[in-house]
Order: sequence, then C-alpha cells, then structure tokens
Amino acid sequence: MTRSVWVKADDAVGDWDDRRARITAALEAGADWVLVDEDDVERVRELGDIGVAAFRTDGDVTLVDEVDTVDDIDDIDEAEADGDGDGTTVRPDAVVVGKEGEGDATIDLPEDFSGSADLSTLRRRDGDLARGAYVRILGKEYERFAETAADEADYTIVVGEDWTIIPLENLIARIGEETTLVAGVSSAEEAKTAFETLEIGADAVLLDSDDPDEIRETVEVRDEAERESLDLEYAEVLDVERVGSADRVCVDTGNLMEHDEGMLVGSMSRGLVFVHAETAESPYVASRPFRVNAGAVHAYVRTPDGGTRYLSELQSGDEVQVVDTAGNTREAIVGRVKIEQRPMFRVALETESGDRVETLLQNAETIKVPTRDGRTAVTDLEAGDELLLYYEDTARHFGEAVEESIIEK
Repeated sequence: MTRSVWVKADDAVGDWDDRRARITAALEAGADWVLVDEDDVERVRELGDIGVAAFRTDGDVTLVDEVDTVDDIDDIDEAEADGDGDGTTVRPDAVVVGKEGEGDATIDLPEDFSGSADLSTLRRRDGDLARGAYVRILGKEYERFAETAADEADYTIVVGEDWTIIPLENLIARIGEETTLVAGVSSAEEAKTAFETLEIGADAVLLDSDDPDEIRETVEVRDEAERESLDLEYAEVLDVERVGSADRVCVDTGNLMEHDEGMLVGSMSRGLVFVHAETAESPYVASRPFRVNAGAVHAYVRTPDGGTRYLSELQSGDEVQVVDTAGNTREAIVGRVKIEQRPMFRVALETESGDRVETLLQNAETIKVPTRDGRTAVTDLEAGDELLLYYEDTARHFGEAVEESIIEK
C-alpha cells in the first residue's frame, strides 16, 4: 500500500502568509498533497511541485446545480482551464466537497442522503479531475455519510475531534477498498496511529499543524510505514577464492549511511549478501559513508520495490534499497556509479536451507561484511565464518520474482 501525507492549508489556517508558510513547509518536507481553497491553486503551483486538492464551496455547488448534463459540466471545466470561465485558470489535481456544506456540518445532514447537496455534487461532476469528500465525524450519522460518500469519491477525508472515540477501525473496514481513505490528524504521533490502525491503516493522513517539524516528522512516519522489514539470516562461508580482476561497481548515493547499514548484492538473486557502506575509517582511505563497494557488474542489487537491478544498469537518479543489520530498510538515490577493474574474491556460501549461493567482492581491506563475529573485512573472511544475507527461494525475470525453475551456478 502506498501511503501519503496531505497538509491542510485553507483559509481556516489564516491569511495567505500563514497558508504559504504551511505549503512551503509541506514542500520542503516532501509531503504529497496540500488541501487549499480554489483561489489559492495558482499560487500553490508557483511555489513548487506538489499534489493540489481544492475545496469546492457554495458557489460551485450552485453552478453545478444549474447545469443539466455531464457534458455541460465538462464544458465549464474546459472553460475554466482555458481561463474563459468564472473559475480559476489553473486547475487542481482534485476537487473536494464538504467545506461550508454538509460534510463539515455548516448545513444539516438530510435524513435521506439521496437529498444531499454534497453527494449530488460528487455524483454529477464527471470531468477528469479526481473527486474528494470532506467529512467531520461528529456522530454515527456522519460516519454513515462518509461511507455513502466513499461510493462516489476517489478520496474520502474524515476528520474527528478525538480518534480514541471516533471508530476509524469501522471506516477502514467498510470503505478502505472503495476509496483512498484520508484520516485527519494534528501530529505525527496521531499519523502513526492512523497508519497502523487494524494493521491495515488509513491510506493517507491530512495533517493540520503549523509546526514545520511536525510536518517533517509526519512525512518520516509515512516513509517508515512504506518500508519493508527483511528477515536476514546467516550463511556459512564455504570458500573465499581469488579469481583475478573484474569490472567492479561502487554505488555512490546521495544519502549518508549509518555504521550498521549497507546494501544487498549477489551473483544469484535468491541469495543477496549484505555489504557494509564505507562508514569506517581506514589506514588506507578516508570513510565514504555515502558509498557501497558492491561487487562486479553482473551482480544484482536489491531495490526499494522488492525487485533487483544489475549493478551495471544503475545510473544517477535511480533508487536502491539500503538495509541495516536488523533488516530495516530505506531508499537511497544513486548519485554516481564508478566502474573500475579491480582484483576480486569469489565468496561461496551455504544457506540454512542447504542452498549454495555466491558473489564477487573486491579484494580490498575496505570492503566490510557483517559476520556473527561482527563487522569483518572481506580480506579476513575464512571458510566456516557465518555471513549475513537475505535469502528468498524464488527465481527472477527482469528483476521481478517469478514462479519458474531457473538454475544459477
């Protein structure tokens, strides 16, 4: 599941200077969306690249009610996009109904939802813009209203005063597959709870906070929720053999790595060996905590989507997966790839299941791998040592796991 962070930045936040500060903080933190009023869409576009959802309020509901067909609505949208209509000349990525309407309790909910103005707007507006519903959960009837809106809305934003009372679990269970469920939160801690509720979690959170640190921490919570955790295991070293020279790849990332982090690489996709980043000082070279000396050009490296790439394919701008010795993962951007001919070792290992896997690593004291005895230079590896790796008994085709028999040796 792909999680996202929305930041609320409509006129309830304050004047344009206050709203701009939130939007700028959202851009700098790496948030996915901002939720603004339609009048601010063009100004947001000028600030930077981010998804823009805009509230549609009374005027737009009246406008929709005055037209008779979906074609008429599309004509209005096209006129607005061309600057010929009465709306904004720059369109948002999504329109959201519910503000100053039934969704936020400005207008009373009808007993029969078939008479709802908000739901009518959701149903009738059928242009290419994504549609969203904004609902404050003020009681069971608003929970039911959100469930009904989810049938029409691409995004269903639900905001409660107290998530210990509001049954977010019910909404996840009932509408989680019909719509992108966005839970309103006021802190990174609440965002974490929303992403973890029922183990499935909300698809997104709408953060209402002026604190740039809170926005940044919420984005970090999103990233942590997205990342997989790997079960690493130890394999016994069978042989460490000098095999001459090969084209070796150093992966220099745009991210600094910690002392217990590295990448998973190997000659065989089913068994990827943990190779440490060059975070340690050496008598020979200074530390380069952005670098993993990963092996020969033919080897696989694991990527954040759970796939693999050949080391020879990597180039600036690609993403690779960084992993620590506990199996926690994150993504890193490749800044540069250095390929040079260097003397190599062939390291052969036997997994816990009895499978034999191998990889080629440069014959150099600066290349370190994690063994049961701790961080060990590849030049000090011996038969009988146990080396950390990630093993999955599956074949791969163009980096994707497939159910077929492939022999690698």
